[in-house]
Amino acid sequence: MKWNNVPGRRCDGVMRRDLLRIGGLTAFGLGLGDLFRMQRAAGMEHQPNGRKQKAKSCILIWLDGGPSHLETFDLKPDAPAEVRGPLNSIATSIPGVRISECLPRTAAMLDRMAIIRSMTSPLGEHNFGTHYLMTGYKPTPVLEYPSFGAVLAQVRTQSNVLPPNIALPEFRVGGGNLTGGGYLPSSTRPFSVGSDPAKSDFKVRDLNFYKGLDLTRLDRRRQFVNALDNFGSPDEKSGNGTGDPDLERAYRLLTSPDAKNAFKLSDEPQSVRRRYGHKSIGQCCLLARRLVERGVSFVTVNNRGWDTHNNMYTRLKEGFTGAKVSIGLIPSLDLALSGLIQDLSDRRMLDETLIVVMGEFGRTPKLNTAGGRDHWPRVFSALLAGGGVQSGQVIGSSDSVGEGPKDRPVTPTDLAATIYTLLGVDPKHELHTKDGRPIRVAPYEAEVVSEIIA
Repeated sequence: MKWNNVPGRRCDGVMRRDLLRIGGLTAFGLGLGDLFRMQRAAGMEHQPNGRKQKAKSCILIWLDGGPSHLETFDLKPDAPAEVRGPLNSIATSIPGVRISECLPRTAAMLDRMAIIRSMTSPLGEHNFGTHYLMTGYKPTPVLEYPSFGAVLAQVRTQSNVLPPNIALPEFRVGGGNLTGGGYLPSSTRPFSVGSDPAKSDFKVRDLNFYKGLDLTRLDRRRQFVNALDNFGSPDEKSGNGTGDPDLERAYRLLTSPDAKNAFKLSDEPQSVRRRYGHKSIGQCCLLARRLVERGVSFVTVNNRGWDTHNNMYTRLKEGFTGAKVSIGLIPSLDLALSGLIQDLSDRRMLDETLIVVMGEFGRTPKLNTAGGRDHWPRVFSALLAGGGVQSGQVIGSSDSVGEGPKDRPVTPTDLAATIYTLLGVDPKHELHTKDGRPIRVAPYEAEVVSEIIA
């Protein structure tokens, strides 16, 4: 069904009955955010297979470059110095579990999360590792598989003017060779905001008219493209607006005040913005919360810089040499992650929002001569919270020096099946390539990590 042909829908995508509903809420001192929360509480969205979905949305905090498990979630305080590294461990809210000293806020609420310490992969190259972790499939030159967000955009019915799959600030991960959409239509690919929300000049692409372009000209171009599309064969018609998904998306965004308001971080109180931290990862996580609150299915927070081959201590902890307050990668992650979980919890959204924290691999068990660690996919960690996750546990373990899994190895394929299950998508569900070839969303060998499922 075409979005602009729905009876009662305005050009900005809002139904007349929704406007009346919002008006009624306003009379009682409630606003649009309250409407979103009541809609979610009513369980208005369901999967095509009839099962009520568990998590309505997912925020993937992607630590691009490969975060060191030995400096974040799997420290080895009793190992030799060349393995132990420069950071100390601290106790957490889970008895007997310790994590990095740079994660004090996360440690205090770790009982709301679950850590997998036995992730394992054979792929230690950025592009390959990223493809594997973001799709569940090992890469092949024959086919690019779709990422989690693209699959959700494909299988779920979308009624939101905002793109269902958004990347903050951009989707340039693992070397930049992954489109995110794979063999699925281009409309499922991540919409890259294209600007850092932590910067004062933050501006989202496609939300403002370019010089010489106004609504009349854009509408005329849209009608022209649609007319050309009608000359195509029936097989080429998607039935979803024009034949140009990028143009259709731009048109929706440009004509929707609600879409523009979703990106207005200035509407957030300064106390909330400070809770997340003022670094890029923090403000991206805050924006991710605003987006999932408005019905976006999948948000990727792409935090770059975790490829720490050298000067690791400064980059991970201090941020710069001699910093009086630590603002490195890990303290910034601590603020962002703890702020996000607390904010979602306060808004009663945590149970319906899946949070995943991971990168493409871990780092070597021993420090190198440059004060860093190199690529190491044999064992690493991932963290999950919210949306159907059985929290307060550590799944699997690495050996005494963090070199390989000691027990309960979990592959990216298994993790993918688990993520899909938490999101209400059957891992056996089949999608189709352009030539009609059926492909499961998760490989045949995928096994759900049952301990994760609450």
